[in-house]
Amino acid sequence: MSAAPLLVLEVERRASSRQPVHVPLDVVALQSGLPATLPGRCTDLSETGVGAILAGELVPGQQVAVELRLPSVALPVQIRALVRYQERLRCGLQFVALPAEHHEMIRYWLYRIAAQHAQGSEKSNALEADAVSAAAPAATVTERRVRRIRVRLRRFYALVALMVTLVVLAWWQWQRSWNELEAKASFAAGAGSPLRVSSTIMEKRVVYKESPVYPEAARLAGKQGLVVLDAVIGADGTVRRVRAVSGADLLVQSAADAVQSWKFEPYQAGGKPLEVETTIAVDFRLN
Repeated sequence: MSAAPLLVLEVERRASSRQPVHVPLDVVALQSGLPATLPGRCTDLSETGVGAILAGELVPGQQVAVELRLPSVALPVQIRALVRYQERLRCGLQFVALPAEHHEMIRYWLYRIAAQHAQGSEKSNALEADAVSAAAPAATVTERRVRRIRVRLRRFYALVALMVTLVVLAWWQWQRSWNELEAKASFAAGAGSPLRVSSTIMEKRVVYKESPVYPEAARLAGKQGLVVLDAVIGADGTVRRVRAVSGADLLVQSAADAVQSWKFEPYQAGGKPLEVETTIAVDFRLN
């Protein structure tokens, strides 16, 4: 029998199908009350969210700002998002209050990806059209080509005008969303709410850890698995409150009693110790 304490993050299912895409992106999140930029790479994209690999860790439920550049789209997309899951360096971000102009930009790019799959058949149709044109008089062929060029130019100018409009609206929406995000963080700090700190960061600050006792009733019943706890760590590093999030009933109390005696190095921001909230998981295994 062993009861090895671990710190984990929650993982949720994706809400919609996505198109693979590999482009750089930046995620801006508030850490210790200050905005921090986490560089990363987008792995897939849909109209409702994005999957990414980040050089840092986020917390499920945390609100962030995302900036990425789509292939064949010259302007960056800047969107607010909610962290849906974090597993190692991979995370899923769900768009929040997605403006109509951003929605249309993403839909346009997804449409282009779908159109590329049909490119083979389009090339075949183009070859047939060229064969027909070769049989027509030279003047008729020239007129058709001129009309095609004019149509393409009109579409290009319309697209440029649309992109410029989207950039202006995106910048305005980005400023307003970021101001709202900072205002919420300032209100939470002023109201005395515990600062949410990732489990990985708090795991490195443990100075005393007591392993939980495997309950005899749970052992006889063959119960094992993870017990996930939500813990509030005081400014002095002691565990103030513990609340069970998930786990077998026969194992929860033993895990909570053990974690209650843990001691942490106080978390500091701006040179002052703070009360923080984090996620702790205890793994019970039958040998």
